[in-house]
Amino acid sequence: MILTVTLNTALDITYRVRSLRPHATHRVSEVTERPGGKGVNVARVLAALGHPVTVTGFAGGGTGRAVRDALGAVPGVVDALVPTGGTTRRTVAVVDERSGDTTQLNEPGPTIAPAEWAAFLAAFEDLLPAAAAVALCGSLPPGVPVGAYAGLIRTARAAGVPVLLDTSGEPLRRGLAARPDLIKPNAEELAELTGSHEPTRATQDARRRGAHAVVASLGAQGLLAVTPEGHWRATPPARVHGNPTGAGDSVAAGLLSGLVEQLPWPARLTRATALAAATVGAPVAGEFDRAVYEELLARVAVSGEVSAA
Repeated sequence: MILTVTLNTALDITYRVRSLRPHATHRVSEVTERPGGKGVNVARVLAALGHPVTVTGFAGGGTGRAVRDALGAVPGVVDALVPTGGTTRRTVAVVDERSGDTTQLNEPGPTIAPAEWAAFLAAFEDLLPAAAAVALCGSLPPGVPVGAYAGLIRTARAAGVPVLLDTSGEPLRRGLAARPDLIKPNAEELAELTGSHEPTRATQDARRRGAHAVVASLGAQGLLAVTPEGHWRATPPARVHGNPTGAGDSVAAGLLSGLVEQLPWPARLTRATALAAATVGAPVAGEFDRAVYEELLARVAVSGEVSAA
């Protein structure tokens, strides 16, 4: 199985309105609710691809119960969330149907007590022996040490389990020192980490800072990968209009599934790029339009070169 860690889980609420205008009253044409947080979105995409997944992290309060109830209905996903006395956060995405733009509102997460963090660490170690790979995703809730991901990476590496890290800011900076197998920053996170806005230079710099491989998500421009085996650029055939929320999580799912299946890098990048575009075309995060995905698989362009032996 693949283990995904979402320390700051959420109940994702998506509102669709005809046109979003400041200081105005809006009629919502559609409301959807899904269990969320980056690792949860990754898990749902992995399960849709046919991979068994276990989800861990924290869940608490009425919102946490709603998240766990919804996760229980997802085929292929096992709930191993750790209880917390606080209430799981909500995120609200407002989709403007006229422009296609999305406005995101993210609540803070619950404060995690030291005993709850210790319980999570014990649960994480118990889950590792059955894991083929681990994804550490998203922000840290209050109370969790800023170096938490670095510690989890070291624990997973000691168990011989490859790790994908997808976070930002200081947790990413500290996590890099633990040498994760793969990081997946977007352009903004990459620039914050390295100080460079030139994607190739920034991606190479991020790898020098400790990551075994770096795949930068550049939005509609696709993916840029720098790995020990070579470097590649993957580009979708056309821009897909829709809700971009969760597209990066689908990239992580594509890369993780390719890792577990031992696919070559160009095939992993093709899958991840097609999944991201198909997620933009889906109504909510953690889902993708399968018809769009399968159609794009043959049309993603991958260029690059293998490193000299």
